[in-house]
This record gives sequence, structure tokens and C-alpha cells, in this order.
Amino acid sequence: MTYAGARGETAAQMAKTLEFTLAPEALHPAFGALVKELTQATGPKAPELRIANRLWGQAGLTLEPAFQSTTQQHYGAGIELVDFKGASEKARVRINQWVEQQTNAKIKDLMPPNSVTALTRLVLTNAIYFKGKWATPFDKKATKNEPFTVKPGAAPAVPMMRKTLQAKLGQAAGATVLELAYEAQNPERPLAMVIILPTQADGLPQVEQRLSAGQLEGYIDALQPARVDVALPRFKITAEFELSKALIELGMPLAFDDAKADFSGITRAEPLFISQVRHKAFVEVNEEGTEAAAATGVAMATRSAPAPPEVFRADHPFAFLIRDVATGAVLFMGRVTDPRG
Repeated sequence: MTYAGARGETAAQMAKTLEFTLAPEALHPAFGALVKELTQATGPKAPELRIANRLWGQAGLTLEPAFQSTTQQHYGAGIELVDFKGASEKARVRINQWVEQQTNAKIKDLMPPNSVTALTRLVLTNAIYFKGKWATPFDKKATKNEPFTVKPGAAPAVPMMRKTLQAKLGQAAGATVLELAYEAQNPERPLAMVIILPTQADGLPQVEQRLSAGQLEGYIDALQPARVDVALPRFKITAEFELSKALIELGMPLAFDDAKADFSGITRAEPLFISQVRHKAFVEVNEEGTEAAAATGVAMATRSAPAPPEVFRADHPFAFLIRDVATGAVLFMGRVTDPRG
């Protein structure tokens, strides 16, 4: 949304850093369509996915009509004007209230104290909340405390879920990869969690380097249907980041430069620059499943004993992502280094 108001070299830096390959007239409709498609599913089997985006600008600014049209039409949010100059704390509270409302009270205090001042002119907020039910749920009675190696010589006991089920499994680039399907309202639009478990207990940094180099596809391509004995820790994660420094280092410093930023596509009344980009996310993984899923099974007869299942034991740090299988869009990516939080 901020890019929609960027012009000149500021826009060029943002497009390069964020790897936008489409022209603006195609990019914003594409983003809008994807977000709408991902979040519109409703019903008893639909996962809970909430994405909250909004720009907050100084009251009194005259906004460019094209910018307002783009953000409202394609992102369903647009910009809300607040009084940073005269009531910065009130503006901070308002931003936090809106995000909390949009995320079912799961994301609170996105903007911490002193993060908004009388000098603030533009703030971008983004919050994501996800909770899905497994297509094949874990039995809570099977969950037992088992060791999880958080670092060499330290393996505290954590609640480890267990289940033998049909899933997708593969080996690639120093890791074992598991894909677990979430229950979906529409079978043609499945969501899934992919867990990338390093072969070595201390191998997560190497896996993350490969992900940073754009090698996720190699892990996904390795997946094949399999019967798997899964051991996965139960965990709940809230992560929070201030992204200005990272974005500057990635190649878009002009957007944060109070003297050189060009957001004349938002307003020509006052020179704007981005003061902060704050991101906070919540994800929970547990045994939950619905009664229908728990009661559903397929009976098969065989004349000989079935082959033993493959074993996937996530008992040391791993990376995970939640993705829309149909489009390949990654909704969430994170790491679990200590399931205790």
C-alpha cells in the first residue's frame, strides 16, 4: 500500500527491494485479489486467517484521489488520519485498538509506548493471525512430555504430540520435510503447514540460509505422499518486529529519509516519509481437530502386514511455514527453537 504512493527513486528502490515484478497497475489488483481469496473462506471447516493492514497519516493532509482509490479498492483498508502532532498518544491507542479488533483480540499493543511521537507523519501497520484445524487431528491423550534439544546439552521436556497419519514427506538439502494438511472449507483450496527439520540438531542456521537464498521450492518439490509416525511439539508463538532497519539494509533507504523520501503519490501537501514499519504475528499449533475429522476414517483390508511408517520426530529446532497449496503463497514463516515460548 505504501508503494502505491511512492514516486521516483523511492518507488524504484521499494520495487527492487520487495522484488515487485509487475507494473503498479497490475501489482495492486493482484495483491488485492490474493488477500481476498485467502481470507474470504467461511464455514465450520474454514481456518481462521486474519490479515490487518492500514496506513495512518497526519490529519489535515489532502490525499491524492488515485492513492485513496488504489488502497480502498484493492486492499480494503486505505489510510486513516490521526493527530500525531497534537495527540500522539491518542493516535497510538487508536492504532492499537483497530489492530486488536481486526485480529480477534489476538494481536495487542502493536505500537508500544513511545513508538508514536509528534514528529510521526506516516505509520504502516500489518498484523496476521492464523489458527487452523488439522485435517487429521492429533489425539490429546497421546501427547506426552518428551525432550526437545534447544541447544547442545540442554533438552527440556515439552508436550510432544504423536500421530501416525497420511501426509507428505521428503528429504532435501540437509533436512527432512513434512507437510501436514489443515482442514479446509473448499477441498480445492487446501492450506498446509510445512515443517523443515534439519538433519543435524544444530542445523537450523544452514536451513535458514537456504531459505533466504530462495530455495524453498527445493524443499516443497521433495514432498511425496507417505504414511508417517509424527512427533511434533505443541507451541504458541507471538513474534514482533520493527522492520525499518532491515528494509533500509535490503536496499530502500529513501523511503525512511525525512529529507529525500518521495511519497507525493499519497499527498503533495507535506513531504512524508516512513518512520516505522511494525509487524506482529500470532500462530498456535496444537492437537485440535473437529468431531467430523476425528470420526472420519478409511478402512482398508490387506493380506499382509502394512509396511512400517516413516518416522518424523521434530525434537530439535526447525523452520515452519503455512502456505496456500493452490497458489503456493506463503502466509506465514517462522522458526521454533524452544516450544516453551
